[in-house]
Amino acid sequence: VQLQASGGGLVQAGGSLRLSCAASGRTVNSYTMGWFRQATGKERELVATITSGGTTNYPDSMIGRFTISRDNAKSTVYLQMNSLKPEDTAVYYCAARRPWGMGVSRPFEYDYWGQGTLVTVSS
Repeated sequence: VQLQASGGGLVQAGGSLRLSCAASGRTVNSYTMGWFRQATGKERELVATITSGGTTNYPDSMIGRFTISRDNAKSTVYLQMNSLKPEDTAVYYCAARRPWGMGVSRPFEYDYWGQGTLVTVSS
């Protein structure tokens, strides 16, 4: 499985971005997909997850401004980010977890990773 993240860039505080993660190599329709982010000097943290059936999950800190979705026909997962803040500045990674995985919240629980896309929010 190869994951290609895109859509990052420079945006002003209060703005929006939509990230995309295109999967190739094999179908990921049965995989749980996740978005993580890592700011400079910080650990990688969960942003959102979505199961094969479309059930979404967000950490409390991400609820309200971030929306994860998937289009299985396109093998693509999206992350809509609204009302962006400077503290959202980070490299955003998409990840895929095999169907038989147990957890969804921690990076080590995922099997495949995209290369990351940089989001910079200016104040």
